[in-house]
Amino acid sequence: MLPPALPNIKALILDMDGVLWRGDQPLGDLPKIFQTLDERGYRVILATNNATLSVTDYLLKIRRFGVELEPWQIVNSSQAVGHYLKQRYPSGGYVYIVGESGLIDTLADYGFSHGEKDVLAVVAGMDRNLTYEKLCKATLLVRNGTMFIGTNPDRTYPLPEGLVPGAGAILAALETATDVTPTILGKPSPEMYLVALERLAVPAEQTLVVGDRLETDIAGAQTLGCQTALVLSGVTKEATARAWHPAPNWIEANLTALVSQL
Repeated sequence: MLPPALPNIKALILDMDGVLWRGDQPLGDLPKIFQTLDERGYRVILATNNATLSVTDYLLKIRRFGVELEPWQIVNSSQAVGHYLKQRYPSGGYVYIVGESGLIDTLADYGFSHGEKDVLAVVAGMDRNLTYEKLCKATLLVRNGTMFIGTNPDRTYPLPEGLVPGAGAILAALETATDVTPTILGKPSPEMYLVALERLAVPAEQTLVVGDRLETDIAGAQTLGCQTALVLSGVTKEATARAWHPAPNWIEANLTALVSQL
């Protein structure tokens, strides 16, 4: 339950999987939720660790649920990886990608193409077409000293049927095989939230981050001083949420329940 005196919140950063939808199933009346947020003057950005889709893909997905957003309102871990690589290699180059089209296309926008020779980094994320051959090639590159980057540490991915392996499960396999810990650029690392806050032009303390994962969504937001709300529509059980320290500012059943009290 939200406290009676809500802090001066001016913007929201919403996670997607487990907050807005599970797979292709929306969690609540999304058009009504976004209309309410708009009517109450909140600026909104969606920020996800899921690198399987591009910004365009996410805009199309939420449009299918009846919500129109603009490109600046989408931030994902693929962009965080692209920004990180571009800072280090302004001219771009080849990277070995364990991931899907969303990650491949986004990195291409930053000047980094998939390759197997003369690669600057191995970038690994969620890959539903994962093969043993991909794991072998990535392992050999990392063992030979290539930079190892992970899009996000999410061990599971929520579907209507339940939880399935996420990017973190793939990273765990590679870390075990290489004895190298990847550099993680998705939540809880600050990169994505810093991009979102810059776009919102709202201070962290006036921003409410809504997520379903304590160790990524909530932990990353707390590090930056944002207000936090944990929804129970994704991967986290209420008992686990209440045992987390420091606790989220609010715990609600779902986004609908949260928005009804803003």
